[in-house]
Amino acid sequence: MIPTEVAQRLVELCRQGAYETAQSELYAAEAVSIEPEGSPTPNVKGRDAIIAKGKAFVASVEIHGGTVSDAVVAGQFFSLAMALDITPKAGGPRFTMEEICLYEVRDGKIVREQFFYPLHG
Repeated sequence: MIPTEVAQRLVELCRQGAYETAQSELYAAEAVSIEPEGSPTPNVKGRDAIIAKGKAFVASVEIHGGTVSDAVVAGQFFSLAMALDITPKAGGPRFTMEEICLYEVRDGKIVREQFFYPLHG
């Protein structure tokens, strides 16, 4: 798939809440996931580690809803704006987590994702 097709498929799956399906289908085995500096969520390498990180996040929050923008594609890169309405299960107030997600595509697979969001607390 070309980057535009990968982006469109990722948007489709994320809007369905099918994050693990998206990761299994669209990510390269050696993909990396990068969080903002100071985030308690670790940076990880490898599709399996990215899937595990996603499962841990989903297990740590109650998700009330969310949105995913259309993709903006430039060459082998694309970005999405995402928002999740969540309540942390460990306690804390319900809030909307807003982020910009940047992806790099090579050989039809996502090889890098990087998230930009404000750190709360």
